[in-house]
Amino acid sequence: MKTNEVPLIVTSRPGDNITDLLIERVKQDPNLALMAKQTQPGVWEDVSAGDYLKEVTDLAKGFIAAGIEVGQRVGIMSHTRYEWALCDFALWFAGAVSVPIYESSAPSQIEWILSDSGATAAIFEDATLLELFKSVKSNLPKVTKQWVLESNDLQELVKLGKKVTDKELEARRTANGLQDLATIIYTSGTTGRPKGCELVHQGFVDLSRNAQAVLPQVVCPGGSTLLFLPMAHVFARFVSVLCVAGGVQVGHQPDAKSVAPAMQSFHPTFLLAVPRVFEKVYNSAEQRAEGAGKGKIFHAAVETAIAWSMALDTKKGPSLSLNVKHKLFDALVYKKLRAAMGGRVKYAISGGGPLGARLGHFYRAIGLIVLEGYGLTETTAPVTIGRPDNLKIGKVGFPLPGCGVRIADDGEIWLRGTNLLKGYWNNKDATKSTFEGDWFKTGDIGALDDDGFLAITGRKKELIITSGGKNVAPTLLEDPLRANPLVGQAVVIGDAKPFVSVLVSIDEEMLPLWLENNGIKDKLTLDEARSHTVVLAEISKAIEKVNAHFSTAESIRKFALLPFDLTEKSGHLTPSLKIKRSTVVEDFAHLIDDIYADSAKSTCHNIGDYKV
Repeated sequence: MKTNEVPLIVTSRPGDNITDLLIERVKQDPNLALMAKQTQPGVWEDVSAGDYLKEVTDLAKGFIAAGIEVGQRVGIMSHTRYEWALCDFALWFAGAVSVPIYESSAPSQIEWILSDSGATAAIFEDATLLELFKSVKSNLPKVTKQWVLESNDLQELVKLGKKVTDKELEARRTANGLQDLATIIYTSGTTGRPKGCELVHQGFVDLSRNAQAVLPQVVCPGGSTLLFLPMAHVFARFVSVLCVAGGVQVGHQPDAKSVAPAMQSFHPTFLLAVPRVFEKVYNSAEQRAEGAGKGKIFHAAVETAIAWSMALDTKKGPSLSLNVKHKLFDALVYKKLRAAMGGRVKYAISGGGPLGARLGHFYRAIGLIVLEGYGLTETTAPVTIGRPDNLKIGKVGFPLPGCGVRIADDGEIWLRGTNLLKGYWNNKDATKSTFEGDWFKTGDIGALDDDGFLAITGRKKELIITSGGKNVAPTLLEDPLRANPLVGQAVVIGDAKPFVSVLVSIDEEMLPLWLENNGIKDKLTLDEARSHTVVLAEISKAIEKVNAHFSTAESIRKFALLPFDLTEKSGHLTPSLKIKRSTVVEDFAHLIDDIYADSAKSTCHNIGDYKV
């Protein structure tokens, strides 16, 4: 077994909890702009650290006055917004435990999370989400209090809290220590019912303090980030706490489709995103360049960027001619991409899956260093992350202080550290089965290199074994295939089958622009595009490009185009954009059967059949 463990740089006192991070920040500089409210599209109002603390404590007193007790669970169901973070901290100041619920959750999911967690109250963004709750309220007798963000409920709570003294608030605030429960986050779940991860204060506190120590260029006063990932997910939730600890100003953007204009008005210094976001930014830029007749310039700029970044990792570094070309394309292309992201972005943190070396090199060369990380809900998010001064593109980083990584004999990644979950709520069997001593068994497959950097190669449960006995990690084929602008999602199949194949969905947002750029003036429907020779040829070519890096036994032989893109709304992706493989296989069993039936009437396609 190969192991890499890094000791804590900053240790915390046993009585510390998340609220201390905000108090310490205010003591250092109460006037620091810690938050920003978007009062209207493109208009931001600074909120100082001192004012934010005042809002938090006033609301915390309201929760106390309303009857919220120490350790009680309170659900929060809302898009990412300022009030989400405000309620989160206020509940911690009141000694309570917050339980996030994705705003996209169905009534049955709302019922399960509130029921299983034993929640006594819940906060909803608006009347629409409250109505979803009301449809199952009769099954939730313990949830006796509900508040709505888009109403006067928070203001009324603040009024109610005026009778609560500062002494009582301080007693509540300090009631929890490092080992006490801070939140229960339910895994988004690619299979089965979500499990509630018991995350204690120490995970947030230790990770926040130690991440600052190793990422001073990124997490520092004067920095800013636009948070648009769901705060119900541990990734955004941890970064929300980290920014308070590090003095980084946070702006919240609830609508993912409005991220681009929000970046240009807010001017963040670092971003937080999943790999699919970086793929979409690149694909959109590429297709816009193609549409403007500047495709050749863009592709030359891309190849120069990648070559220049790769040369940075050599002893000699970039040559004089490569530096000149890089500088030229910076003026022509790269600076425009930076401007589109607000003009100040220097770093991005990427998690939830591997980004791929090509995009990692491209972004570094245009002036955006993507720090890939790895972690799970069970680890309070990050366990490993790349450092600006210690980066290996294509790897998911080096352990943070207080974290350990071990590769088991079968390649499974095991983790331990002060950020690990206490257990699964109400599920002792699941807790027992996922621990080997104090090591948490992730189910992911990976490797540690000689320098201690981690690489992810797939999921243990998702490994495909063909009928010929060949082991195939589907994500290694899927991730590069999704880099094609036409591809929305790709799901590789072939378990117990004679060869590997793939189900592909078309990116509906990108389709019209791609068709126009490729000389197809007709506005094709998605169904028409699925049978168009030029589209089929592009998908086939994209798969051939991926196949070039794999053996014949591992390569994709056939593909089928799905009738719609796979999304969270369609029920085929989790809120964190992971593929629900079992659901996909079940829903498209007829297409899979068609692929392997070898029938003359087959609607699937052989790789290489289409040439344009």
